[in-house]
Amino acid sequence: MLKKTIFAGFGGQGVLMMGYVFAVSAMRDGKNVTYLPSYGAEVRGGTANCTVAVSDEEIFSPVASSPDYAVIMNRPSLTKYEGTITKGGIIIQNSSLVDRDLTRDDVEAVKVPANDIAKKLGSDRIINMIMLGAFVTKTGLTTLDSIMNGLTEIVKGKKASLMKLNRKGLDKGAEYVLKGA
Repeated sequence: MLKKTIFAGFGGQGVLMMGYVFAVSAMRDGKNVTYLPSYGAEVRGGTANCTVAVSDEEIFSPVASSPDYAVIMNRPSLTKYEGTITKGGIIIQNSSLVDRDLTRDDVEAVKVPANDIAKKLGSDRIINMIMLGAFVTKTGLTTLDSIMNGLTEIVKGKKASLMKLNRKGLDKGAEYVLKGA
């Protein structure tokens, strides 16, 4: 089972963090993992993406020319990556910022209004966790508890105080998918 995912959006949306937390969590689950970050020179406000490959067996290439899944945070990223997703794959899009439908019908679209959900929770700092919760729940590649364990391992210092809020974001993303987004 080799599954590749691309996480994409603007710099500052927590795209690389989402991918890294997912990678660490899957690794803690005993999976083989590769994490390949990429971002434009501008970083915040520029483009950012990362590819995470997860497998039960050794992974020979971290490059995902045809990922199975995409977590899309903005419209330019959907335009760029929609055509690369494997037939039968899943695209989870932040419908608060992506205002168009997919142009293909051989992949599943899951629309999550992450910015709107975050606003209701009172913090735009967890938009990426809402999307990550939706992704993990939809794909089953790891669990929310594993994600929280990964976050605990990664997030230290002042940001550790955001763990409860991060969990709320993960749970709301999961809940949205379970309700049939």
